[in-house]
Amino acid sequence: MNTSTLQVSELAAAEVCLHIDTLAAILHDCWAHGASIGFVPPFTPADAALFWRRLQPAFDSGARRLFVARDADGIIVGTVQLGLDMPPNGSHRAEINKMLVHSGARQQGHARALMLAAETCARRLGKTLLVLDTLSGGVAERMYAGLGFTLSGQIPAYARLDDGTLHATSVMYKLLQR
Repeated sequence: MNTSTLQVSELAAAEVCLHIDTLAAILHDCWAHGASIGFVPPFTPADAALFWRRLQPAFDSGARRLFVARDADGIIVGTVQLGLDMPPNGSHRAEINKMLVHSGARQQGHARALMLAAETCARRLGKTLLVLDTLSGGVAERMYAGLGFTLSGQIPAYARLDDGTLHATSVMYKLLQR
């Protein structure tokens, strides 16, 4: 893996709308390649673009932060969101949302780099706990475990897969050292 070509940065809220088509293409590609990311058929590229447009207010307000991974040519190939809108008793935590890497850019370290960028931001903002959920037994669960996330538990029959079957979701957390 050539990590010198990994480029990860935070996308400013005002920039999100400029990259809707690319972000939608990544989301749709991930879904089309089996990622359990909240959508079931029919799910079109237009639906993926609408997903990102609906999140714009959260990016604008700072309730969510968006990190992007770019390939060696500067093309966005992956994203992860850091959810910061928590109730007062959860102001110490943040949530990882929609960790996505285009199928053509996987196994190159983008996901790991995205997660580390989100974690660094969370620490900088004084967060001491990250939480996420992911399809139980999947590649993503193993990647999160490799990044120090601990399995809190599994919820059976949580996510509906494309074929209509219900699958367990793993809830994971990571305590952040300051």
